Amino acid sequence: MRPASVALVTAAALTALVTLTGCGGASRAADPSQPSARPFEGLPFTGVLIADGEHYCTASVIDSPKGNMLATAAHCVHFQGEDASEGYEPGPITGDIEFAPRFSGAGEGTFPYGKWKVSGVHVPTAWTEDDDDRGDYAFLTVEPDAQGRSVQEVVGAATPDWSSGPRRHVTVVGYPNESYNPGNRPITCTTDTRRDDEEPYMLQMRCGGFYDGTSGGPWLADHHDARRPGRLIGVLSGGDTDAESTAVLFDKGARELYERVARGTAKSA
Repeated sequence: MRPASVALVTAAALTALVTLTGCGGASRAADPSQPSARPFEGLPFTGVLIADGEHYCTASVIDSPKGNMLATAAHCVHFQGEDASEGYEPGPITGDIEFAPRFSGAGEGTFPYGKWKVSGVHVPTAWTEDDDDRGDYAFLTVEPDAQGRSVQEVVGAATPDWSSGPRRHVTVVGYPNESYNPGNRPITCTTDTRRDDEEPYMLQMRCGGFYDGTSGGPWLADHHDARRPGRLIGVLSGGDTDAESTAVLFDKGARELYERVARGTAKSA
């Protein structure tokens, strides 16, 4: 991550960072056979990324030896080279980012587990060097709280699955931006996935309500509840409408990056 002395990216630029991927854009006509997401109480280990006082993406705690890692979408934390044509400098977003687990509530909202400072941003080279959507995931590290506890000690975590197939029954969680979600409540949808025909390294699901802001949300297979969170097989990375979403399926490459971050040998963006 760039030094904190660099000016913080504006909220408008953060919105553009997410919107440039086409995640959760225009809504399409309601399909009675298709499920729709519903507001719910949230999961302790899932929350929002906050910069410049506003939440703009979703992230979740992923099980790790030090208990200090999050999973989110790469486009939530790093501009690609192709974004330069839109006037945004390629590279990680500047300034401080915080993670707020189980955030909710209108206006400034509530923070039942506080805010955790992001200390490192780790993105695949497929994203940073090749502008390739197959690298649209990121692992973040966060600092301990004032009592020295890791975020995982406080809120729990989802176990990663690095060898999942494309057809799974998943629960997906996200936080739509406030313009779509005035109460800032998390939403959830449980449905089946399939391989994306156009991008075979992607999972696809059809469920309404996943507007901008849900990027980075966890795709949990075999999820039951907060005590039995299931296995994290990917994070929400895109979709042409709020009703059709995609995720890069975690694979060997994702595992290798995760393990470097867990060992502390990965260079932060």
